[in-house]
Amino acid sequence: MKTIKSFTIILLASLWVISCAPTESGLRIDTSQIKTTYTAGATVSLAITNPNQLKVDSVAYTFNQKRIGSSNGTTPFRYSISEKKLGTYPLVAAIYAEGNTTQDTTSLEIVSAVTPKILKYRIVNTFPHDISSYTQGLEFHQGILYEGTGQYGQSKLMKTDYKTGKPLLSSSLDAKYFGEGITIFNNKVYQLTWQEQTGFMYDPQTLQKIKSFSYDRAIEGWGLTHDATHLYQSDGTEKIYRLDPESLKVIDMITVYSLDSMVKNLNELEWVNGKIYSNVYQQNAIVRIDPATGAIEAILDLSELLKQITQLPETDVLNGIAYNPASQTFFITGKKWDKMFEIKIVE
Repeated sequence: MKTIKSFTIILLASLWVISCAPTESGLRIDTSQIKTTYTAGATVSLAITNPNQLKVDSVAYTFNQKRIGSSNGTTPFRYSISEKKLGTYPLVAAIYAEGNTTQDTTSLEIVSAVTPKILKYRIVNTFPHDISSYTQGLEFHQGILYEGTGQYGQSKLMKTDYKTGKPLLSSSLDAKYFGEGITIFNNKVYQLTWQEQTGFMYDPQTLQKIKSFSYDRAIEGWGLTHDATHLYQSDGTEKIYRLDPESLKVIDMITVYSLDSMVKNLNELEWVNGKIYSNVYQQNAIVRIDPATGAIEAILDLSELLKQITQLPETDVLNGIAYNPASQTFFITGKKWDKMFEIKIVE
């Protein structure tokens, strides 16, 4: 977190053209009055240092590129944090003193105030799963289970009979692509690739490729899901990006926190009843995320499932979340697991 804060400060400082540098005037944001982290709705007292006793006319404050208010002279300004999305944001003070303007920048980190609940579950059914499938994406569509798999030379998209674990239809990726997350939206299957900056769209009935697309920015492709209007993509960090489904451009993002800690390695995604469920890579857990804020609301510990799979030489980590709205159950598997579990979450 501190590295991100430092980078933000350096970057923003380089963008500001100021008429009087803080080091010359001594006018700065008084960071001794700022706590390490805040939660949404908390009040922060903003003040400036004035060691040279200059005559300060006023101070205007901007937070996350929005003006939040001003104070006369050196009077402290109290701000109740209204930003609900978690993360680190720039705080800028424009200080007007003796005919000059000094700008100083720091940052505030907003963390979660939500203590995640621990979810319980029961296993409804256990089905076979193809041990050659390095599962990257899993989703139900019109009663059919779709699965996307990874590894160079082995990646594919499949329609699967989940009761037998056998593919009903399969489409392979070129060997230069490492397949990642999938989702079905507006009668198109979207599939990401890992480091190739490329995704694909398919006809969900035939799995014929419709077209390819390039990522909007230089990020990796990990998980993919959607709500009623947008796609959501993870890249293995603490970020989840909201995408326009037509242009595939990033239009927003959230930073995911569990209390005051950012949670990285967000992987396979599933949208269920207004929440995002995400695997955490190399952890035997799924987290439930508020997409409006990035706060983790609940954690599902699935470590017991590992005791029920056959540990083969290539058996890898938990990965794969598909929600079946018809049964209101989740289907869970892993990379090259020999089983898929249908579970019912108990709040």
